Amino acid sequence: MLLGDAATDTALHLLPCANVAADPLHRFEIDPAMLLAAHKAARAGGPAIIGHYHSHPTGEPAPSSVDAAMAQGTGELWLIVGRDGTLAAWRASPTGRLHGRFDPVEMTASPHPDLAPIATQGH
Repeated sequence: MLLGDAATDTALHLLPCANVAADPLHRFEIDPAMLLAAHKAARAGGPAIIGHYHSHPTGEPAPSSVDAAMAQGTGELWLIVGRDGTLAAWRASPTGRLHGRFDPVEMTASPHPDLAPIATQGH
């Protein structure tokens, strides 16, 4: 899951979740316990769930028709990694141009103070 600030579409944390789908090579389903825990943490003042990320190990970094069928379409972000490591961002909406559900989103990467190293370490 992507956790962060929904007002600014800023992802501050990536929360890896188990894929509990019956066919995990072709579908993904977030572990319901992890999803509920993330919603509970957000209600308690933690970061909001602003979207999801997953990979297409044999495909492009674009949502599939299966992704479109699974997406809520309420503005959530989807980050998808393609087979060559390319990353693309998408917003799910009820009227997206791709599969009637997704529109591309421009990404900007910037360092976050909580993620930056405190000091350079030599090895």
